[in-house]
Parts: sequence; structure tokens; C-alpha cells
Amino acid sequence: RTGGVSSLGAALTGNLPGVITTASTGMPGEEDPQILIRGRSTWNNASPLILVDGVERSMNNIDISSVASVSVLKDASATAVFGVKGANGVILITTKRGRDGKAEIRASANTTMKSASKLPGKLDSYDMFQARNKTIEYELGLAPGAWTSYLPEAVMQKYRSPANLEEAERYPNVDWVNTLFRDNAMSYNANLNVSGGTSFVKYFSSVDYLDEADLFRRFENDRGYSAGYSFRRLNVRSNLDFQLTPSTILRANISGSRGLSGRPWIDVNPYNTWTAAYSAAPNLYLPVYADGSWGFYKPNEQQSLNSVRILSTSGLQQTTTSRITTDFTLDQSLNSLVKGLNVKGTLSIDNTFIEAGRGIDDRNNGTLSKYIDPETGVVSYSQTKDAATELEWRESVRWSSRAGDVNDGATYRRMFTQLQLNYATTIAKNHNLTAMGLWSRDNSAIGSIIPSYREDWVFRTTYNYKGKYSLEYNGAYNGSEKFGPDYRFDFFSSGGLGWMISEEAFMKPVKFISSLKLRGSYGEIGDDGGSPRFAFLTNWAFGGTTPLGVTGEAAEQSPYNWYRETGVGNPNVRWERVVKKNIAVDFGFFKNMISGSVDFFQDDRSDILTGTARAVPSYYGASPPTFNVGKVQSRGYEIDVRFNKKVGKNLTVWSNINYTHAKNKVIDADVAQLLPLYAKPIDKQIGQAYSYVSQGYYNTWDQLYGSTMHNANDQQKIPGNYHIVDYNGDGIIDANDNIPFGYSGAPQNTYNATIGFEWKGFSVFAQFYGVNNVTRQVVLGSFSGKNTVAYDEGSYWSKDNTNPDGPMPRWESTPADYFRADRFMFDGSYLRLKNAEVAYTFRQDWIKRMGITSLRVFVNGNNLHVWTKMPDDREANYQGAGGQGWASQGAYPTVKRYNLGANFIF
Repeated sequence: RTGGVSSLGAALTGNLPGVITTASTGMPGEEDPQILIRGRSTWNNASPLILVDGVERSMNNIDISSVASVSVLKDASATAVFGVKGANGVILITTKRGRDGKAEIRASANTTMKSASKLPGKLDSYDMFQARNKTIEYELGLAPGAWTSYLPEAVMQKYRSPANLEEAERYPNVDWVNTLFRDNAMSYNANLNVSGGTSFVKYFSSVDYLDEADLFRRFENDRGYSAGYSFRRLNVRSNLDFQLTPSTILRANISGSRGLSGRPWIDVNPYNTWTAAYSAAPNLYLPVYADGSWGFYKPNEQQSLNSVRILSTSGLQQTTTSRITTDFTLDQSLNSLVKGLNVKGTLSIDNTFIEAGRGIDDRNNGTLSKYIDPETGVVSYSQTKDAATELEWRESVRWSSRAGDVNDGATYRRMFTQLQLNYATTIAKNHNLTAMGLWSRDNSAIGSIIPSYREDWVFRTTYNYKGKYSLEYNGAYNGSEKFGPDYRFDFFSSGGLGWMISEEAFMKPVKFISSLKLRGSYGEIGDDGGSPRFAFLTNWAFGGTTPLGVTGEAAEQSPYNWYRETGVGNPNVRWERVVKKNIAVDFGFFKNMISGSVDFFQDDRSDILTGTARAVPSYYGASPPTFNVGKVQSRGYEIDVRFNKKVGKNLTVWSNINYTHAKNKVIDADVAQLLPLYAKPIDKQIGQAYSYVSQGYYNTWDQLYGSTMHNANDQQKIPGNYHIVDYNGDGIIDANDNIPFGYSGAPQNTYNATIGFEWKGFSVFAQFYGVNNVTRQVVLGSFSGKNTVAYDEGSYWSKDNTNPDGPMPRWESTPADYFRADRFMFDGSYLRLKNAEVAYTFRQDWIKRMGITSLRVFVNGNNLHVWTKMPDDREANYQGAGGQGWASQGAYPTVKRYNLGANFIF
């Protein structure tokens, strides 16, 4: 019921209380969202630990059909056994396994139609020139020369209704969205799995194939290849459980995947492919002229690249990612020695190889480009002189892991070993005791980089009396190679209490309460995710043989090598520490027809690493070392309510509703002490948005003459500008008036409501998911650089409209950036119809006579509609390809999906 979504991370959205996901792109193979559990409590790495069958791995390459269950661990007591890696929460993914009985074959196939969800509205050429003319009239007193750009009505009409081909080419009116994107694209997914077992072995095996389509149109280039975006992946998995002896079980999990990702071979970054959809004006040029030449903008080609040409002739880059993961677990019961004693050992070996950059580099293929000056009709041509086609292979690729980005090495190797001893016993029928001791070591290596190590020693003990009262205590002695000898290992502990109130005698008369439990936990966990490797060491680099400060004649050269200090180490760098507190109530009413839980939580994190952004004087002379000085408090609550009711013999109605509120506050950070309080991050959210704030507009010259001076381009102010607040009252508008605005980019509140019913084989459900208390900056720069598109931003200021949607943009004059104020700071709240499905399951005799146990056919959809004030459908600004600062202006569009499929059981 994922609506055609192929990313497991995206499929989790709204389905697990406390799990917050934000998506920024719909690029094939890159749709995995950012995931937070109960918000953010550190400005460093806040990603949760992902465990697949008990081993830390990425979920991005897992086929959804092989997943049996997904659960989330949040509080200190639940995450303690995972040591420092559980400080940000844990997501447990369990894959399917075999069971006793004859082989059951399941097959599924579905096809998904994708389309762009929502893009910023833009004006066509005629309306854009109308807006530009008004802008020129508006700023004429400041820029008299702008009058030469004023376009008569007769000429503007030629853009809207050209008389012939010559006028159509001279006066373009290009809808870049429709030119670049298809109305829809088709993706495909097929899966086949078989499960069963005997007394000796139980098995589950699956094969899954995924083909993700591209929203961009395919443009022919007559050069033997098709550029664009694509993603194809083949997954295979086999999970085996061998009953070697009555007391010995050997579990073997073997999985592999091979993904092929296609991209245009872009020499700078992928933004060039979609830049026209967001920022190219409709009047610049035609994508392709009638004579076959490509359009280009001669006055400033780099600012308005032809995305159609890039998608057609820039070449093809393919990245092949091959992964093999293996787990071997030996589970030995020692009941013959001590009743309730069990020992388990696990060995996991992962290997990944990425081959990136093999393809056709066709950037300099000598294709002809043309530009027609609309004023003179003069035609200009451009052609690259060095035509070439080459085959290139590059080993160095960019990796992203929980430890950070790594830019060296195309191979990833990991070996995880774990030994676990379990004991469980019951004393006098009512006293249940368990104990667990665990040792694990994680070795991983990327390319030629020095391997990294982590080691954990963990214990847990629990006590339960009559199913009413429970107590547990956990301890973890964790080791990380990121810290020096004095801080490499540290001890963290946690505990929890539980009271099953509904089992008390005084609750028995209360019949409508099926279950009622009060639970709480408290504990401390360490985290090393924010620390770079070897931050405790000072780095030195070879400086040469020239004495410091002496260059020139050979006689002045020193015969001795010298070295310079390139990075100052901090031998005291240590763990971030987080104290987790949680109190909750679990409930069930009317024979669990209504059930759920309410959790209140608080995380107090200290010793947060600052990185090199330290408040040190400039005369320090070097980048400051990282230091443990930060403190953040994160707190909130979760509400989860589930309803399940069977009405009569055939109708079942169900719904799930959950709500999460998570808010953080910076308690301490390394900032300059003399900064005013509003300019410090203290008492603000992590990632707090900042903006200049307006108090309306300058509607008259009298208001403007008496206004506060701008420290830059003050003479460019005219009526219609925002009246910027001089927040610090120093009589000048400058960077000191850039103040906290709204919220951060991570939502404080998330809510989900799913409702459905099943009746005589029919099933219907709909899921709504929303967020609020979130701020997002989306820059829509109309006429920026003169050749940039005009967005449909609503109404502009005028003398007759002093309460518009925004100020009049500028064409020739250049006011300070302050004139935008908070214009592009958007309320990032949204409510979306996340998933919906209608399905029918055939179990009739005629199906069984065909050898089919059951057949389920379904139509569903994902991201079907969104209600939001944002100009597009992204939940966060795209941070791919290095996360350039102007990424807020565009991305590969997010998509809506319509999915048709069938599931067979044989």
C-alpha cells in the first residue's frame, strides 16, 4: 500500500509516530527523504540508526516487498543495547523468512504513471513583458535608460500570436515546463518470491526488478544514445533457517542488488538540466529552431542555459552500484547446561562497488547554436570548435554515510561481528528474570581510506512480576576510534519502569478498559556522529625546503625539509551525551477496538561538537579545533490512536491517527559574547530561519524621505518598497537587522490520519499527512539578471494597490537585498493526500481451479494532492550535488503517482 513508491524511506511517511520525513526531489533513484525521529537534538548528524535484520545498513536499496515489519525505538531504555549509534533513535527493519509447509509462491506486478506534482507558476512572454513594462514605468525616475527596454503593445502581440515561422522564431514564447517535461512517465516493478520449509530448513527467496521512468522528455540527437534520468535496479534475497540440531539453528541471509543510474553528463552540476523549468524566461530563444540549430542566449549564455540542448547532447553518465550483504547467525540453546541459557553469534560481511562516470562525454560535440535578436532580427551562431566523443572511467566517487561525506574510493567493505549471551528464568511462577550480555565490533573501510572501528560491550537485565510490574536496567561500554586514548571508551546506562494497571484487581470491574499500562524510562547515551575522524590529532603537511618567508635565489634555499601545521587537534574531544526521559501510557478500550499510546519525551544533549565554527579572534592564525561546548534541549509528545471494528460478518472498518510535536531549543553554543541576544542561536531552534522583516510598504515619497537609511544603495529606494524594520534601532538598515523569522526547516508538528474499510474482498483506504510550524525559503527572483523568468507572484504594489502580494520587481535599478524583506520566506505547512487505494481480492473457486490461491488487483496513488502556501511541492530545498546555496530555486520535480497492479499467491 505504498502507492507505487519504490523508496522504503518515503513509504514510512506518516505510518510511524515520531518519524519525520522531508523529501526534496523526485529524481529517479534519489527520492529517499531525510529522516528524523522526534525532531532534531543536535546540529550535527541527527540521522537515526537503521538496522536491517539486526545489522546497520542503508534502507535505500531494499525492495519493499521483502520487508516483513518496520518498528521504531525512541527512548533510552529501548535504544540502549545499540550503544552510541542509538542516540538519534533506531529504525528496525526485519525481512521476511520462511515457515513450515509446502512452497508458497507470490508474484506481483505493477505499473506506475508519474507526473510532476507542483511547480512555481510563471508568466508567458506577453504577460511577462506587460509586467516588465510596468516595472520600467515604476522605476523610470531612478533608471531613465530602462525606457529603451520598454516594449510596444504591437511587438508584445507578436510573442503571443506570431504571423509566421519567422516571427515565431524571432519572438519566442516558450513554456519551458511543457517543453521539458512529459505529461506522464511510466515506471514498472515486478516481484517473485517463494517461501516454505521443512523440519530441517525454512526458506524465503525473492527477486525484484524496478524500472523508474524519467519525467524529462526524450530528445533525439542522432548520436546513438538517449540522455536523461533513469534508474533500474535488480534485487535478490535468500533467507534460510537451518535446524542443525534440536538446540542449534543456523540463519543465513544473503542479499544482493545491482542498480544502474543514468544521468546527463553535466560538466558542472545537475541543476543545468532543470534550470530552464525554474528560471529561464519564455522569450529568450526557441529550444530548437526549424533548421535544427539549438537556441542560446547570446547576451549571457551561462545564466540561461538551454536545458533541452543539455538533455540532448551533453552525453550520458551511468553509475552502477553493486551490493552484496551476508549475515550468518548461529543460535545455540544451552538448556542442557543451564535452563534458559542461550548463546548467539553473528558474522556479517558487506561489500559495495560503485563504478561511476562510465559513459559518453558528448559535451563538446560541435552542435550549432543560434540566437535571433528580437529587436534587430540579426542572427548569431555559436559552435564549439573541439568536437569530441570520449569514453571515460573515474574511480573516485562521492559517498554519503552516517559518518559524513567521503570523496575517495569506489569500494565499501564492512565486517560486523557480534556475540550475545541470553538468559531467562521464572522463579516461583511469578518472578520473571532475563539477562543479556553482548559484545560487538564493527570494521568498515571505504576505498583506500584507513579502516574505521567501533566496539560495544552491552548488558541488559529485566524483571517482571505477575505481568504487572516491570523493571529493566541497561549498561553500555562503548568505544569509538574518533576520540583520543583518554576518551575512546565511555560508559552509559539507562533504566525503565512499567506498571500494567489493567492487571490490578481494582481494575477488573472496569470492563471497557482492555489494557492500561504506565511506563517510563531515563538514561544517558553517547553519540560520536558529529565528530570527524582523528579530531584529537594535530595535522601537519609538507611545506617544502624554502625557509619561511624567504623565496627567490637558489642560494636562499634550505637543504632541510620543513612542515607546517594545517589543523590543530583537540586531545579532549569526546562523546556528545544525551539524557533521554520518557513517560507514557498505553491503552486499549472496548476489547482493544480502540487502542493507542501517549508519550511525553525530553532529550537534554550536551557536549555537542562545534566543528570549526568557533568564536575565536582572527589573530589565532589557524582554523580552530572542534570542541564539545554545545547544549540543546528537545522535548515534545506523541499521540497514537488506532480503531478497528468488525461490523457484521463481512465489514471491517479501521483507522489510525497519530500526532507528533517535537520542539528543540539551543541552550548553549560557542558564539561571540558581545553579540545581541537575537543574533545568537541561544534559546532558538536549530536551523532557525532569519529574515529582514517589513512593516508594510512605503506608499508615498513623504514616508520614504523620513525612512531609515539603508547601508547599501539607499538612493535606489522608491515608493512601493518594503518598509524594513530597524530592529536594533541604530538608525540604519544593515545585516544587524536580519532577525529570527518563523521556524526552522524541520516541522515541529506532524500529523497523520488513515481510514479504510474491507468488505467481501473489497478494500479501500486513504491516508492524509501534514506538517506545520515550519519555514522554508524559496527564492523566486523575477527579472533577476534581466533575462530571468517572471514568476506569477500575485499582485504587485501600485498607487492603487497598497496592500499587494509583493513589491514591484526591478529591471534596471539595483536596490539592496533588504528590499525583498520576508517576501520569499514561506510557511512550509502542508496537508497532502499521501496515499489512497481501492482493491479487490479474488478467492473464488474459479480462481483456485486455475492454480491460484488468491488474486488481488488494486489501483492506488501517492502524493495525489497537496494543500499548501508554498510555490512548489518540495518539503525541503534540494541539497544534492554538494548542496549549492541557490538550490532553493529548483530541483528535479517531486511527483504524484497513479499505480495499477496485481498480487498473485500460488
